[in-house]
Amino acid sequence: MGPSELGGGEHSVDRVRPERAHLATLRPGNICEQNSNLVAALNRVRALGLRNVWSDRWPASAVQQVVTGGSDTSSSEPAEGNTSDVILYPAIDLKDGQCVRLKLGRMDEATVFNNDPAAQAATFEAAGFEWLHLVDLNGAFAGEPVNAAAVEAILATVSLPVQLGGGIRDHATIERWLEKGISRVILGTAAVRDPDLVRAACLRHPGRIAVGIDARGGKVAVEGWAEESELAARDLALRFADAGVAAIIYTDIDRDGVLKGLNLEATRDLAAATSIPVIASGGLASLADIEALLRPENAGIAGAISGRAIYDGRLDPTEALALIRSSRANTP
Repeated sequence: MGPSELGGGEHSVDRVRPERAHLATLRPGNICEQNSNLVAALNRVRALGLRNVWSDRWPASAVQQVVTGGSDTSSSEPAEGNTSDVILYPAIDLKDGQCVRLKLGRMDEATVFNNDPAAQAATFEAAGFEWLHLVDLNGAFAGEPVNAAAVEAILATVSLPVQLGGGIRDHATIERWLEKGISRVILGTAAVRDPDLVRAACLRHPGRIAVGIDARGGKVAVEGWAEESELAARDLALRFADAGVAAIIYTDIDRDGVLKGLNLEATRDLAAATSIPVIASGGLASLADIEALLRPENAGIAGAISGRAIYDGRLDPTEALALIRSSRANTP
């Protein structure tokens, strides 16, 4: 649904006003529990160009526009990003029940950092992180969940919202994980092989479906990065422009696990091409990457995922999170 279908201009705002007060009281994580009228209203709001309406934090500007009528929101162009929205996601990659990091996505080059993933999750929560990013590595190759016990142990240990990817390729698996307490599931291979699954899941679970775009040389890789497609990362993102995807996790495979620094240029270009919030992944090496992420030119990037840099001490969580909080406090 696009702005032209809503009539544009003031009429567009008028048509979402009946839901304004209701929207103001909700968090996106609870949207799936609401009625179809609310879901329809959110679809209309997103069509008005409010950039992060499907993200797991309502941006203040979007809430104000919807709740109070705000300024004209008829433009089809996405709103400018805001570095105050940036979230740093610590990664827990699961292989054979352990917390590991791979090098360039190779399963035979895994370094074990913790035999107890739930304890690692608790450490991240105590450090002040706001989200956890989990990947079932075995599941990504098997095409179905393999490290379910480890994921469930994490969910039982922490109260943080958790996003999970790896081996999630059908409705039943999506439903099962959401029912168990996963806040957001990440569809990667399924986004390439079965785009209708992504669209249907977004309709059924607004705000809780993300797409993982893992690219090597700009081309999307699937099946745990074991296979490369001819599909460009940008084209895959645009495929879901109107689907209601909560976020895109963009991973530069050539940088993953080797501490080369985030590919901010490619991530920024992808973020500029879509209204879906884009999270950078692969290569984060130090506090310098966080500083770069928070620069005005990268304001369209919604966050970043860090793995090895945290585990081997190159990135101090306290310093990184303090820098992000400072950026939020200093952003108008």
